[in-house]
Amino acid sequence: MTEQEYRQTRFTRPQGATEILLVRHGESRAARVDEPFPLVDGQGDPELAPQGREQAELVGARLSALPIDAVYVTKLQRTSETAAPLCRITGLVPTLNPDLHEVHLGDWEGGVLRIKAHENHPIYQRMHEEGRWDVIPGAEPAADFEQRLMRGIRNIASAHPDQLVAAFVHGGVIGQILETVTRASAFSFSGADNGSISHIVVHAGGITLRRFNDSAHLIDEDPLAGAQLPT
Repeated sequence: MTEQEYRQTRFTRPQGATEILLVRHGESRAARVDEPFPLVDGQGDPELAPQGREQAELVGARLSALPIDAVYVTKLQRTSETAAPLCRITGLVPTLNPDLHEVHLGDWEGGVLRIKAHENHPIYQRMHEEGRWDVIPGAEPAADFEQRLMRGIRNIASAHPDQLVAAFVHGGVIGQILETVTRASAFSFSGADNGSISHIVVHAGGITLRRFNDSAHLIDEDPLAGAQLPT
């Protein structure tokens, strides 16, 4: 009589669940004091840097092999520019999600955050000590940021049961979503690499984290490139 064997099994998506790939946009152009980023609804809207366009092509090539059913972007152009190669390859038309844009940085929009970070400004230090964007004057309240992001994720999930979706978003967005999902301390998931892929599954029992900061397709990138600001 053959003994019954019980193998380890691979993950399978629960019935009715939605898999969402959270793709951080490619590197955007450098901030300059004399050339602030243009604003959209008061938020900095830089275009991709040449390096970011290369990252977008690598993301598109990586994801084009997957059975992606829909692509979402935010109102800020760096996400639609990053999604463009994938959409070109697959023929998918991106949908704008009104809730998944980056945290509003108040007085530090337009590239000011990067400048203040370089200066190690006291408010920047406090931001990291307290794990809150809203220590920046005029910045979006933390509770409001979290609430709109989770609304955006739930809306995508409700529209795509039993499907795989790619959402091209921002570093701060990925960090906040994953902190909420895992109940981690603030800024635990900050610094996702430009062009990286994180992976969540939205199902009846909640939201499960499957992957964070997958950058295997960026293997030839600078290994220190992860030391960067979320936005």
